[in-house]
Amino acid sequence: MSGGVEWALHCCVVLTSVREPVPAARPAALHDISPTYLAKQLQALSRAGLIRSVQGKSGGYALTRAPEQITVLDAVDGPGPAFVCTEIRQRGPLATPAEACATPCPIARAMAGAEAARREALRAISIADLAKDVESDSGAGALEGVGAWLLG
Repeated sequence: MSGGVEWALHCCVVLTSVREPVPAARPAALHDISPTYLAKQLQALSRAGLIRSVQGKSGGYALTRAPEQITVLDAVDGPGPAFVCTEIRQRGPLATPAEACATPCPIARAMAGAEAARREALRAISIADLAKDVESDSGAGALEGVGAWLLG
């Protein structure tokens, strides 16, 4: 997973602290990250239907639904699996014939199992869970302070 995943998740968490749209420049400044690269992450979250973009003077980004209804998997799931089998066993001087490859190889099976476990683990954690953990780690009111800063 890229660093953009981390940025996207942090942005989702900080957006739980506000009730109105936040310009992209504010979370970028909060985390001292590139506004241009963050904008790409926000666009991906918007395409996924997790945040919405609001135009105008009071515009910015806001969550589209309650943080309890957005899973980490929703925020980080890409267009396909992390591992794609290319059937390398069917290449080279000792290639396995295609007819002998009716089932996935042990490597593909292991990676598919790992992918399923990863997806299930990420599906079990909501943005609200992450926000609660931030409050627990950083102290009660931490996100309230973040929200005030974002809107300030």
